[in-house]
Amino acid sequence: MMEEITMDNVLGKRLRLQREKYELTQKKAATIFGLTNFQLSRYESGQSNPDPDIIAKFAEYYDVSTDYLLGRTHIPTTENYDPLEDLKQYMIDNQLEDIDLGFYDIDQMKKLNREQIQELKDHFDWVVAKAEKLEQESKK
Repeated sequence: MMEEITMDNVLGKRLRLQREKYELTQKKAATIFGLTNFQLSRYESGQSNPDPDIIAKFAEYYDVSTDYLLGRTHIPTTENYDPLEDLKQYMIDNQLEDIDLGFYDIDQMKKLNREQIQELKDHFDWVVAKAEKLEQESKK
């Protein structure tokens, strides 16, 4: 049975509902968001409120608007998510736009969700960090 959400703790209850929807334990969710389990527990119980940057991270991961999490709307959806645009913007932001992604199946990439695109970004970050480390070691 779904618990009624009242305005006195809408953020905490919606955070918990979204976490459960994604079948995450508090411990796993805390790790994803760079929090302690204690911090996340306090946010979900309404004992503490996260700062705006953390709220934005929750919204992005759960693919809902910050307005929904904060109780300003009952409509959870955000604008239409375009995984290719997200990845393209990431490449530009990280000065990786010269990398040719032509070997990827674009139709398959269009099916990726935010979490899967984030995994690609994390992989790119790892590859770039590894290349930088190798470059530094070769200069020694």
